[in-house]
Amino acid sequence: MPLHLIKLCVGADSIADLAAWQKERLAEAKAKGVDSDIRHVTRMTPKRDDELLDGGSLYWVIKGHIAVRQKLTALKPAVKNGKPHCALILDPKLVRTARRFHRPFQGWRYLDPKDAPRDLKKGETDTMPDELHAELSDLGLI
Repeated sequence: MPLHLIKLCVGADSIADLAAWQKERLAEAKAKGVDSDIRHVTRMTPKRDDELLDGGSLYWVIKGHIAVRQKLTALKPAVKNGKPHCALILDPKLVRTARRFHRPFQGWRYLDPKDAPRDLKKGETDTMPDELHAELSDLGLI
């Protein structure tokens, strides 16, 4: 059974912000001629890599709500500021999920599949702006 990760998406106000940031970073990497994977570099390396890579995803918390996920495709060693880190290699496809509140935390956490929000079906609230969806969710209306 796959295991997931959950991470705050610091600095992004919407899923569109995350997509734009990843697209920009990918273009920069291609221009430099380095690996052109979508990656998120983190200081700690997950110990349960076999479970994560068996269909697991990284769930992004945007503005206090789990909003989107990306499938984990690999974990690679990385170096940042001369210190060992881990690069979480992500599938480029952003899959919107049913929004659910999540309190702030630092770093990443494991997310059990039974606690992961469901994927939205094609067209399901996809046309509603992220800010409106978050506000309606906070009010308990959706």
